[in-house]
Amino acid sequence: MNLRALFAIYKFEMARTRRTLMQSIIAPVISTALYFVVFGAAIGPRIHEVQGVSYGSFIVPGLVMLSVLTHSVSNASFGIYFPRFSRTIYEILSAPVSYTEITLGFVGAAATKSIILATIILITAKLFVPFHVEHPFWMVAFLLLTALTFSLLGFIVGLWADNFEKLQLVPMLIITPLTFLGGSFYTVDMLPSFWQSVSLLNPVLYLVSGFRWSFYGVADVNVALSLGMTCLFMLLCVAVIAQIFRTGYRLRP
Repeated sequence: MNLRALFAIYKFEMARTRRTLMQSIIAPVISTALYFVVFGAAIGPRIHEVQGVSYGSFIVPGLVMLSVLTHSVSNASFGIYFPRFSRTIYEILSAPVSYTEITLGFVGAAATKSIILATIILITAKLFVPFHVEHPFWMVAFLLLTALTFSLLGFIVGLWADNFEKLQLVPMLIITPLTFLGGSFYTVDMLPSFWQSVSLLNPVLYLVSGFRWSFYGVADVNVALSLGMTCLFMLLCVAVIAQIFRTGYRLRP
């Protein structure tokens, strides 16, 4: 393992965050604060409790997941797409660096940014609503697994996209709608029975449910199932990336 090369890629990607601080950190935090104002102040008084938790507190895990999912994909996809766009990717591919180290460098940086963002959002949420974490270990575990998994997905998107429009396609038209439909702002029990069954096909539901369980001990689906689905999705992304590097898809001219 070439740790120096891995750290060089990681350090370069983290430095890009400092140069785009407004876009990477400040804007998502402001957007999340507006969600608390709208949903907490406007809708919260009309919905007193959900599964024994006040509505303002109930939506905290969902909002954190919304930010982590979308920004993990966006950060990782742009991180690998821009070297392809500027043709500097060939310098990395010709260097004595393995595909594993390249992936870990880009994905690790994207996941780190998402975890930093999630931490800031949790601190910001404390200013609006009270909440507690019943299972801190599992909260961190679900947060790490989700950030890594969707950073891997973003890495795949960045390798697949051949223009900036496609780069935004998955986060805007797939990830965000699935997050809204995955129980971020409601519990699946509120839906009619048919739509409850349909919601079980949404992979984001398992992530949000497991993460919310780590806060309040309540979940829409079994926690072990949530953990298993997250790990399965992560392994699937790893397998796809391995196949991309093996075949040179979108990497070789």
